[in-house]
Amino acid sequence: MQSFEGNFLESGSLVAGKWISEGQRVDVKSPYTGQAIGSTFVGNSKHLELAIAGAVESSADLRQLASYQRKQILLKVASAIVRQADTFVRLMTLEAGKPVKAARVEVDRAVLTFTTAAEEALRISGECLPLDFIAATEGRWGIVRRFAVGPIAAITPFNFPLNLVAHKLAPAMAVGCPVVVKPAPQTPFCALLLANIILEAGWPARALSVLPLSNRDAGRLVADERIKLLSFTGSAIVGWQLKRDAGKKRVVLELGGNAAVIVHRDADLENAVARCLTGAFSYAGQSCISVQRILLHADIFDQFTALMVDGAGRLKVGDPSDEKTDVGPMIRASDGKRVQQWIKEAVSAGAKLLCGGTVKGSLMAPTLLSATCPQMKVNCEEIFAPVATIEPYQDFEDALNRANQSRFGLRAGLFTRDRGPDLRAFDRLEAGGVIVGDVPTFRVDPMPYGGVQDSGLGREGIRYATRR
Repeated sequence: MQSFEGNFLESGSLVAGKWISEGQRVDVKSPYTGQAIGSTFVGNSKHLELAIAGAVESSADLRQLASYQRKQILLKVASAIVRQADTFVRLMTLEAGKPVKAARVEVDRAVLTFTTAAEEALRISGECLPLDFIAATEGRWGIVRRFAVGPIAAITPFNFPLNLVAHKLAPAMAVGCPVVVKPAPQTPFCALLLANIILEAGWPARALSVLPLSNRDAGRLVADERIKLLSFTGSAIVGWQLKRDAGKKRVVLELGGNAAVIVHRDADLENAVARCLTGAFSYAGQSCISVQRILLHADIFDQFTALMVDGAGRLKVGDPSDEKTDVGPMIRASDGKRVQQWIKEAVSAGAKLLCGGTVKGSLMAPTLLSATCPQMKVNCEEIFAPVATIEPYQDFEDALNRANQSRFGLRAGLFTRDRGPDLRAFDRLEAGGVIVGDVPTFRVDPMPYGGVQDSGLGREGIRYATRR
């Protein structure tokens, strides 16, 4: 094992347990200032081959790693994340532009992810089956045992640069799979620091690579037949193309969404408004389960809308390192131009801009639109920005139908005090998860997590990931 020595903002890549400083050096820029904050290397085909070969060769070693040993390593990782929490927060604020208070929550979630995985390492169960179903098989038994699938390719996004990498690595470690991670090019540093922690905890060195790659070499990783499972989190367009390229291997896709939340007339308005403000605008809306479409019963529409507009205006937009900041920058300044164009198109077609809509660099003011139509991009596409639409409904069945007017199906939320609508929503909403009493943005990491339709394939959440 070779530990990294030096500043992680000037780091190399991890290839089969070895730190290398080769390939094309690239700068990583702050989405808030636009200035370079550090640099790393993009690997090439030679490095990719070493990473895949190391994963294949380490599979046999991992089979000899007992469950209790995997648990101990995972717990050491969790403890080390706690000790280095401030470093992770700083890295997230710099490379992802994540507001510092949101970054601290992500660190806590990563600790939970590895702690839960440590427990799951002891639950890889099997069973014995009596086979005496007919006379010819009397006295026979069958043994069922679960085996690690083998080398995994994990491709992770920018928006949760620690915890979504953890969601690839921790379940794989729990069952004994080697992993080659391609982190998002905008946010490599959290993944590299986490990899160093994992090696220092005692994980077999060749069984882990964290390697920034070009799109072409990432395609080679996906297509390589030695990789037995692809786990991808990112956009729908890219995810479904990767599935087509993946060949015979298993594929897990956690893709985008344009999540709807329904606020019924009996809801606690103060709580619903507070949660919708957080769900729509936290981290500049850059979450696949961010609140994008708010459906309100007509009886509460005016009151709720006024409270939302007032609350949106009170949110602090700016420097992610400021403790008071609620809404930090979008990852690219070009995203602001895209979103403004979508808003302009909606307003030209009759939508009403209730608040926001302004962009300064990569910062966008929290934005609410009403009088929109389902076919407008602000509704039917994933906006991935601090923007939400807000519309009234008369009948609960109509609200369910409108929530389902989407090619996505990741999460939905419902605010009501009535058990009848709760159960009806759970039965009718076409989504991977329905959150009752909260926004779709609510997530506890051991929960099953994934979508239907264009939102993906398979489930994450530690226990569910170990069984895929």
